[in-house]
Amino acid sequence: MAISATAGGKSRGMSREEKKVIFASSLGTVFEWYDFYLYGSLAAFIGATFFSQYPEATRNIFALLAFAAGFLVRPFGALVFGRIGDLVGRKYTFLVTILIMGLSTFLVGLLPGSASWGLAAPVILIALRMLQGLALGGEYGGAATYVAEHSPDDRRGYYTSWIQTTATLGLFLSLIVILLIQGMMSKEAFAAWGWRIPFLVSVVLLGISVWIRLSLNESPTFQRMKDEGKGSKAPLSEAFGQWKNAKIALLALLGLTAGQAVVWYSGQFYALFFLQNVLKVDAQSVNIMIAIALALGTAFFVVFGWLSDKVGRKPIIMAGLALAILTYFPLFKALTWAANPALATAQQNVRATVTAAPGDCRFQFNPTGTAKFTTSCDVATSFLTRNSVPYDVVTGPAGQAATVKIGDTTIESFDVVAAGDQAKAKEAAFSKAVNIALQAAGYPLVRDPLKVADQKLDAFVAANPELKLDAAAIRAGDKATVPVAQAISDKLITAEEAGGATEISVFTVPGAGAFKMVADPAAVNWTMIIAILFVLVLYVTMVYGPIAAILVEMFPTRIRYTGMSLPYHIGNGWFGGLLPATVFAMSAAAGDIYYGLWYPIAISAMSLIIGMLFVKDTLGTDLHAKE
Repeated sequence: MAISATAGGKSRGMSREEKKVIFASSLGTVFEWYDFYLYGSLAAFIGATFFSQYPEATRNIFALLAFAAGFLVRPFGALVFGRIGDLVGRKYTFLVTILIMGLSTFLVGLLPGSASWGLAAPVILIALRMLQGLALGGEYGGAATYVAEHSPDDRRGYYTSWIQTTATLGLFLSLIVILLIQGMMSKEAFAAWGWRIPFLVSVVLLGISVWIRLSLNESPTFQRMKDEGKGSKAPLSEAFGQWKNAKIALLALLGLTAGQAVVWYSGQFYALFFLQNVLKVDAQSVNIMIAIALALGTAFFVVFGWLSDKVGRKPIIMAGLALAILTYFPLFKALTWAANPALATAQQNVRATVTAAPGDCRFQFNPTGTAKFTTSCDVATSFLTRNSVPYDVVTGPAGQAATVKIGDTTIESFDVVAAGDQAKAKEAAFSKAVNIALQAAGYPLVRDPLKVADQKLDAFVAANPELKLDAAAIRAGDKATVPVAQAISDKLITAEEAGGATEISVFTVPGAGAFKMVADPAAVNWTMIIAILFVLVLYVTMVYGPIAAILVEMFPTRIRYTGMSLPYHIGNGWFGGLLPATVFAMSAAAGDIYYGLWYPIAISAMSLIIGMLFVKDTLGTDLHAKE
């Protein structure tokens, strides 16, 4: 490995051209990540606009395609654009990727829903999403390579660390824009059309990014190699068909990017999912908490990039992996106590017991959210997992439906297929019985108010003895007079039940509606949560800040764009992208909300071991000599 004359020597200042290169590359990559995150953040609104009108099988196909486009297709973008970048040049390749990403995003904001365009709308949406995934697969490698090849050898970690801030800044920007727009309109208006605004305003960022990138010159390292006729004529076969280079890509994947990816996704995405879906903190508060933690932590990408020019890239990345392995369990447990102490106390005091026939329980891996788990055990464990209830599974008699025991109460589950057209009613009865038992055991469950039509009030009181309601007292209280047409539309009554009436009386019964697990806003410890999130983001900056520098320094100039892009996007698109679904499935199988953390810990441990044993530090590499 050649060492530059400047490595370890006195650093010169950053030139105006180098600042421009870093700014242009970083701004464009922030924009691309902003676009990418919008889809995930607004998935519920997009699904309602494009997918909800179709049969379940059709929705499942679209959901699978959207998932594949978002994560699984990224490595293919790395291959396509990596090859072009090594053949044609860095500048023009990542100019193409930003145009594809930007226009695809803008068109999502304009695309009519399936109510207007029918099946064509979701098909076009999936096509645009695939273009986004392909473009992102080519963008990162191009930006990182371009900046690295403009950098002095002794400051490459610092220069490329600015690129590493872009994913976090893109997420931060998307959260801020969404929060601002939500604050400017009603929930109904945002759901109807306001969700399109973040996609549409991205065209401004696109115009600025393209204008700046057009003024850039080609990478000097690539240009010199091209002028000397040393470029690769077949980057893909040279990068992955020759063992000396394929071995580097394999080590980069297993010893660096796989571990980096799971730490990155755990610290930013899974932490958000955990707070919102497991600990039941309201979504807007979670977005604000994550945004604050990102704002506090983002500068450390640059700090650790700068430090990697002093002590090496590998020690910092390995330290970040080791810290994640050692502290994930205590950090996420502390997060539970800070965010929802009532839930933490209930989990500590009460565990459910699921008794199920042999073979009735399945591993609930569901990356697209479309799989159906229909056995009586799966119905029970899925319900308990969604409600963050720890449980043990014990083997019961063959052929019997699973049961759930909470304290002294035992509730029988049901098989969805065997229940047939009674499945919906059985699900409602099962959910209600389990929720009542959980509420009695101390879990923080509340019930929303419920509107009940006068014609159905007596039956409702009789069906809910646990509420201890008095129909006469309710009728003596406040009531609303509602037109029958509206009552039927709101599903308060059927046309047959209304008879010939034109208006009906409707009563609002407090605490009689659907159950939901909640985090009491008054008990949420914002300071502690943000502090824990900051630590998780700090781990992200340790493993991610120096990663671009070490990846570009591992590969020769001839195949650098192709070689570094593929392991990066397999690591982040597959190992990282599958993390939420894998963690949930593992937690569901074990009946423990923390058990799924073994996935990022195991992958981090793999990368720590392989990285320590086989990956060489690249500090001081002369990219001009590595051709």
